[in-house]
Amino acid sequence: MSSPTKRSHPASSETAAAIIESAMAAMTNSTSPALFDVTIICTTDDYQAAYWMERLSNGICKSNKNNNNNNNEAAATTTTTSDYHYPMVLAVSEDWSSPSGAGNGLGTLYAFQKACRVAKEKYGVDLAGELNEGNVSAALYHTAGKGTRLAPLPASENNNKPGVKLPVCHTLADGTSEPITVLEAVVRQTGIYAASRSGRLSVFWGDQIFVPTSPFNAAPTHHVDIMCTLEEEPPTAKVWKDKGLDKYGVIAVSGGGSGDAAQVEKVDHATAVRMLKNLGDIGRVGPSLGSFSVSAKILEALCEEFKGELEAKDGKLDTDPHFWMPLTLPQDEYISLMSQKGVEADESRSHHMRMTKMKDAFLAANSDLGLFGAVDVGSNACWWDYGQLKLYITNNLKLTEDGPDADLLRRFFGVTSRDMNSEVSGVTVDESACVFSCKAKSGSVGANVAMASVEAQEIQIGENAIVVNCAAKKIVAGKGAVLYNLVSESEEGIVAEDGDVIVSVTNVEGSSMLLRSKTSICGGQAWKKVLEGNSSSFEDVHKQNRDADVSSIEKKRKELFKKASSSFGL
Repeated sequence: MSSPTKRSHPASSETAAAIIESAMAAMTNSTSPALFDVTIICTTDDYQAAYWMERLSNGICKSNKNNNNNNNEAAATTTTTSDYHYPMVLAVSEDWSSPSGAGNGLGTLYAFQKACRVAKEKYGVDLAGELNEGNVSAALYHTAGKGTRLAPLPASENNNKPGVKLPVCHTLADGTSEPITVLEAVVRQTGIYAASRSGRLSVFWGDQIFVPTSPFNAAPTHHVDIMCTLEEEPPTAKVWKDKGLDKYGVIAVSGGGSGDAAQVEKVDHATAVRMLKNLGDIGRVGPSLGSFSVSAKILEALCEEFKGELEAKDGKLDTDPHFWMPLTLPQDEYISLMSQKGVEADESRSHHMRMTKMKDAFLAANSDLGLFGAVDVGSNACWWDYGQLKLYITNNLKLTEDGPDADLLRRFFGVTSRDMNSEVSGVTVDESACVFSCKAKSGSVGANVAMASVEAQEIQIGENAIVVNCAAKKIVAGKGAVLYNLVSESEEGIVAEDGDVIVSVTNVEGSSMLLRSKTSICGGQAWKKVLEGNSSSFEDVHKQNRDADVSSIEKKRKELFKKASSSFGL
């Protein structure tokens, strides 16, 4: 099949368009995919850790070296045994003492240390040593959390939030096709940063993908760098107000040649200028994206500084307020900013002094790089977030739309036709709908529908509906409905009204229950409520799903899907 017609890129310059082309080429290179040498997944429990070790090692992160080097004596003599460990997947759980977790600061350090132990035990690899020598690049993906705003979809994956499927398929190692998960998409996208980050740990969130319009392969200049979207305009008071920068965590970059940066959070322009006086003239500013990378040296220093907390599995520290801001802001300004969060001045002063002492000792011994810098992804970067139900719907329906942003999204997922690997010749399908790996004998699919891995004798899918991994004799989805992981052998099949969200929650024995919501409902706000049609709240189901054996349940779910599909002759 031919690729979709290319449109002009959503970029402001030819340079940005060229960067997008380069990024897309790297992201979609199936022969030599852009991957970090080591992929670390921080999960909620050990069952999820085992699931992702298996799935990624045999999927997105599967090594092609053995296949490429078969019968190649030259390759065999130039490739060391340890090279065959990479790409390596290390998945670990955050078994912290407090139910509220370690925070993404201590959580990053703890997950890295656990990953180092797994690397040693499973592969005999000294990960910290390899990173310190600059021999490998490593990425850590934070996926733990309840996913309240995405409810009820994570419940259908038994709390395995990064395992939420998208309505587009990819090919697995065994040649079969199934919907790609959010995390797999994120790992594929962020791999473009691997080539320039040997000797560093990069940290990403597990529910967002983007295509940068600024260079992504520049050599790091600071021990810590944080991703942001820097504005092109000078950071005047008017720009600050017009861009709404007082509502975000903001990265400010010095106007000098050092590229030094600092972070402030939710302050007006005048306050930001005062707080950032250590930078001198501010050259550019923009919202922080949260993702960051650290050199092996400062990673080691942070692990040593917080050794007590890490060994006791005690405390909760986040990167922005507890690492980056005390490292880049004067003490008085830090105390002022933290007071807005309700933190007492003495507590903030003590923490700032602790971080300053660590910083001074570190920089005295490590002056090869600056301390804190920025990685601009471009103010016109394409951004697709799947962390909320409304965004999951919006960005999945973008697959069916026209326009440069939609073209890029389809290209990223390898979509070369609106109908791929499907048997739907007896179905009337609107030309805008996307139908992937589906089988149906009759019915209709409306405009701007996104569906993947759906099997039924008859389907009646209303416009703007999303249907993922469903099997039934008949499937009826109203306008804008979302059907997910549903299997039925009944005569009436699956029926959803306009705006319905219906998912199935399966346990290890194979019994299932339906969980309902509406596209207009925010799962976070309704977390503790028992919605109409449900017997339990989202919170109750989350508790029931704790420590679920997600690998066994997924196997059982596939068996139920196949059994249902076979029962009506598909």
